[in-house]
Amino acid sequence: MKIFLDTANIAEIKKGAAMGVVHGVTTNPSLVAKEGHKDYKAVVKEIADILPLMAPISVEVVCDTVADMVADGKRFHTWAPDNVVVKLPMNAEGLQATRELAKDGIRVNMTLCFSANQALLAAHAGVAFVSPFLGRLDDIGHDGMQLVRDILEIYRNYAFKTEVIAASIRHPLHTIEAAKAGAHIATIPYKVLEQMLKHPLTDIGIQRFLEDWKKSGASNL
Repeated sequence: MKIFLDTANIAEIKKGAAMGVVHGVTTNPSLVAKEGHKDYKAVVKEIADILPLMAPISVEVVCDTVADMVADGKRFHTWAPDNVVVKLPMNAEGLQATRELAKDGIRVNMTLCFSANQALLAAHAGVAFVSPFLGRLDDIGHDGMQLVRDILEIYRNYAFKTEVIAASIRHPLHTIEAAKAGAHIATIPYKVLEQMLKHPLTDIGIQRFLEDWKKSGASNL
């Protein structure tokens, strides 16, 4: 399972990329606004320079008509053609815009997916990625991870090429469960990446090794 960072924070992306564990980035208007970015294009291009070659960067449209979605999608794609994936909402307009963008070979990430029916329609429309928001479903008492499993089962049944991005990840357990379910990708906040990395026994072990080495009086020269 690949790991994407769900952020528009350049420092976080640099740290994740430096560890060699980040395969892409997903953004949205809320994340961009949170970081105070004013130049969307500049941010996307900077992210593309940080990530590995061809790493997907999901860039979300901020309009609600098919014509505007298509126009924005084509414009976003020019910013980093090898990286940009246009992020469209899961509605009739988003599906129609997907079909138009696909004619030009532009990939789409269908976001705000909350049902297997929606995911099935998205795959038929030709999206490259679909993003079930499991955390938001958990928040209202539904089993978000079961949605991920259902979508994967349907896609396997009919050999859809659409990749499933487990989105709205809240904690490391979500990441593990998504991997066990077979999700192609999990997009996670940087704080969850940090939580995945940490374990108290690892920290204690490192501390003990260093203390024992100092006590030995040995040299590593």
